[in-house]
Amino acid sequence: MTRRRRYWVQLWRWLPRARLISGLILLAFVLLHLLNHALGLVSLNAAEVGREWFLALWRNPVGSTALYGGLFVHVLAAFVALFRRRTLRMAVGEGVQITLGLVIPLLIAVHVVATRGVHEVYGVQDTYAFVVLSLWVWEPWQGLLQAIALLVVWGHGILGLHFWWRLKPNYPRWRTTLFVCALLVPAASLAGFASAGQQVALLMRDGHWLARQLEIINMPQDAVAWVYSTAGNVRWSVLIAVGLLLSVHLLRWLWRRRGQRVAITYPDGRSVTVPTGTTVLEASRIGDIPHASVCGGRGRCSTCRVRLVSGAEQVSPPSREELQVLRRVRAADSVRLACQLRPTADVAVVPLLEPTAGPRDGFRQPAYLQGSEREIAVLFADLRAFTKFSESKLPFDVVFALNQYFRVMGEAVEKSGGRLDKFIGDGVMALFGIQRGVDLGCQNALRAAQEMSLALERLNQQLAQDLEQPFRMGIGIHAGPAIVGEMGYRHAVSVTAVGDTVNTASRLEALTKEFGAQLVVSMDVVNRAGLDMAEYETRDVAIRGRDAGLPVVLVPDARTLVLPADSTAGRRGDAAKPVEGAPAAGL
Repeated sequence: MTRRRRYWVQLWRWLPRARLISGLILLAFVLLHLLNHALGLVSLNAAEVGREWFLALWRNPVGSTALYGGLFVHVLAAFVALFRRRTLRMAVGEGVQITLGLVIPLLIAVHVVATRGVHEVYGVQDTYAFVVLSLWVWEPWQGLLQAIALLVVWGHGILGLHFWWRLKPNYPRWRTTLFVCALLVPAASLAGFASAGQQVALLMRDGHWLARQLEIINMPQDAVAWVYSTAGNVRWSVLIAVGLLLSVHLLRWLWRRRGQRVAITYPDGRSVTVPTGTTVLEASRIGDIPHASVCGGRGRCSTCRVRLVSGAEQVSPPSREELQVLRRVRAADSVRLACQLRPTADVAVVPLLEPTAGPRDGFRQPAYLQGSEREIAVLFADLRAFTKFSESKLPFDVVFALNQYFRVMGEAVEKSGGRLDKFIGDGVMALFGIQRGVDLGCQNALRAAQEMSLALERLNQQLAQDLEQPFRMGIGIHAGPAIVGEMGYRHAVSVTAVGDTVNTASRLEALTKEFGAQLVVSMDVVNRAGLDMAEYETRDVAIRGRDAGLPVVLVPDARTLVLPADSTAGRRGDAAKPVEGAPAAGL
């Protein structure tokens, strides 16, 4: 790469950061400006003192350089970002933010020129009283326009903060509080300005006060015409710049239609043909293919990531910034960010996240959540003759009893360090050893079986008056390799496991009916747990899908298990969120 090319590459990489920093400077200016207006709720004098401090902060060489330098950089970075897009299709929120940003200079041009502009050119003292007289008394329609501008500017800035902060892990915890503050600031500002306007309207009854203010302001007659002329030029400049940008997009689109094109193929057989240089995310938007992208294609969130199925050898390697994001989520070598991948030849990709993926999906997650093969212990438990019980009870009673059962079973699993996978009808599936190893997982699975048996005994005692016969259950436990990861669709996504080990554990639970035992556990689990269970009967059982028999141990009553004292070490290592209790009602 030549020195000039490296220079431009570094500049492109720095522009998003410069846009963020400059945006924060401008938002600080706007926030202080709005708080200055809010002081009108106290008094006009308080707002006047606040404006003196406000001007002292921003009308000095350092403050002015930060403000107008930030404004120039922010506008430049925004136009460059729009210029680099291959398509103007984008998420609704991002489109709203960009539209608000383009409207801002059209709304505030007169206000800026009539304050800082006339101060610098004509030496006008733009006091707070001058601002209120201009917008509340002399030209109230401009006051209405500035009230709209206030909401537009604040909305643009708050949307920018939201898009930045939503990638932070702690943002959901503070989002409601921040949202309330974001509403209170402009409300207080508008209320303060209205209060100051009413105070000025009363003071104007005193002709001496108005004459004194006009003397302080020192506004020449020709300044008004200059304000509207200059503001008009600013507006036309913005409109011309936007028009040129749109024209460049149109010309570039027409030119690239004649150039080299590549085909990007998606899992459902759909294919989008786009000019070279178009990112995969832009291709998805061009082809109306739903594609997750929380950060709007800025390469920050990783939610747009895709797996390259073919054509990986013909794409350029990821940049340093893209690699940092991919390493953050521990992505495989074949995974790339769709917003950064610009194919130069035909490729086939598979988006790895649902189109509805949120900010949480962009955070670093444990490796097992992304899918991996692990040695784990799997437990299945099922109530016996529950169908017969449900036939003789009202629906409310059935739901209550089932919730009580699920609660005590879930507590037993979590107390023993397991991860409650799911409830299946009146059955329970739990995983052990995902993070702490299969040996400890086998010990904890046996501990869970014992705790579940004890919990069922207590539940039977609680419901004794409502049960014709006590609840009974069967438990099956097996250990071995399984594929573990987050699986499901949309809101029904959870950590689960699939594979022969899971199927075998389920079949061992079914065998408890045949053998009349409460627990059937494979000898693999017993050996890995380091237990001596010679007192219990052992058998070789035939498992569908297995050529050889599987040695198992039959335990008539899991409460009688003798487990080592340290079998509960790290028992919350794989535990999921606590199971919520059932409603407090009787049968």
